[in-house]
Amino acid sequence: MPDSLALLLPDEQATRELGALLARSLSGAGAYPEGGSGSGGFVSLLLQGGLGSGKTTLVRGFVAALPGAQQAEVSSPSFNLMNIYPTTPQVAHFDLYRSPGHAPEEFHDALDDRGLLVVAEWIENIPRQDWPEEALHLEWSSVPSGRALEIRALGKTACGLLESLAPSFNQWRKLNQWQKG
Repeated sequence: MPDSLALLLPDEQATRELGALLARSLSGAGAYPEGGSGSGGFVSLLLQGGLGSGKTTLVRGFVAALPGAQQAEVSSPSFNLMNIYPTTPQVAHFDLYRSPGHAPEEFHDALDDRGLLVVAEWIENIPRQDWPEEALHLEWSSVPSGRALEIRALGKTACGLLESLAPSFNQWRKLNQWQKG
C-alpha cells in the first residue's frame, strides 16, 4: 500500500484548498483509527516546514471547511501552545516550536481525546516516539515555483486515507506516481 505522495502547491490558494480537502476527509468516518493504544480519535495532521512555508495557511483552509468555522479565528498558537476551534469536530491546533525535545502533556491529552482532530505545527521539534500512531505527516520545502509538499501516511488507517485521497490530489501532483517515504 502506498505511504507517501509528493505534491506541488503553487500558491496560498492551493494550500488552503488542500487544507479544506483534508478537513472533509479527516472529519469523515474513514479517518477513525481501528483501535490500538494511544490511537486517539481521528487521524492527526503533523506539519513540518520552515517559517512561512504554509503550515498555518493550510490550517486556515482546514478549519474553514468544517461546520462552526465562522466562530473560529485561526492563528498560529505560538505563545498559547494550543488553540481549540469550535468546529464540528473540534480542532486542537498545536504549535510545537517552543517545545524542542519533548511533547507537552496537552498534546498527549489531545491525542487521546476521541472527539478532537489534532493538527500540530513544528512536529519535528518533538521525538518521533511522541507522534501519534495514525497521522498524515506533511513536510514542506521551497522550490522556485511554489512549495513542494510530501505527505506521508503513518499507520494503517492513514495509509488507507491517503490512498483514497490520491485522485483528489491530481491537480497538485509533483510526481506521476506514489513514492515510498
